[in-house]
Amino acid sequence: MNIEVKDKFLSLWKKYFNDTELPLAFYYTNEENSAEMTVPGKTPRCVIGAIASVRKGKSLCFNVDTVGCPGGKRYLGFTEGIMPNFEYFLSSGIPGELEGERYCKSPELVKELFDQMPVFKAPGRFIVFKRWDNISDQDEPEVIIFFAEPDVLSGLFTLYRFDEIDRDIVYAPFGSGCSTIVQFPYLEKEADHPRAVIGMFDPSARPYVPKNTVTFSFSMKKLLTMIENMEESFLTTDTWRNIQKRM
Repeated sequence: MNIEVKDKFLSLWKKYFNDTELPLAFYYTNEENSAEMTVPGKTPRCVIGAIASVRKGKSLCFNVDTVGCPGGKRYLGFTEGIMPNFEYFLSSGIPGELEGERYCKSPELVKELFDQMPVFKAPGRFIVFKRWDNISDQDEPEVIIFFAEPDVLSGLFTLYRFDEIDRDIVYAPFGSGCSTIVQFPYLEKEADHPRAVIGMFDPSARPYVPKNTVTFSFSMKKLLTMIENMEESFLTTDTWRNIQKRM
């Protein structure tokens, strides 16, 4: 990671977003000791709960054995399987056997959704999450994750599409909390015009984030252009300054 880029973003973020929360970054690696390894039973089973401490400044590393949730293993790319009867778990359940989350109308609908769901394989044995100010020159961030309230999200959304013509360059796919910050933005990163992902609409993940917070995740490649665009964008106008005053 180019430390000049890191420092430039920190300076511009403070200038235009005050002291609002810094983003997280993640990358895959085969190198051990890039960050503290998570330990099953000592961090929340849900990935979103587990990375709450990363938002506070702790750097964490996961592998297939330390992700507690079967869905999390899949959406972080460590396995392709899913729990038995998942189509019932996500929908109506099985009376007397399995309580359903009722996020989809029927098991058949879940099966159709998963037929269309992308699958990817993690390119390394570990995934490392770090807050932006903790990134070192040895790290190579691949995806950036903002946990944002509406005013911050407004700024990120508008800056993201500042140099884009596609009205759908930002999208909100249905999926688990972890899929919307890892799988979906990761799969976008090699596109010529990668889409950003608004996420954290999963009711099961919501208890792990503040009530007025959603996520905005996208490729590191796009962040580099956003940094260069900040000083010529709407962020320099009175319109933005009026919003910034209440942050």
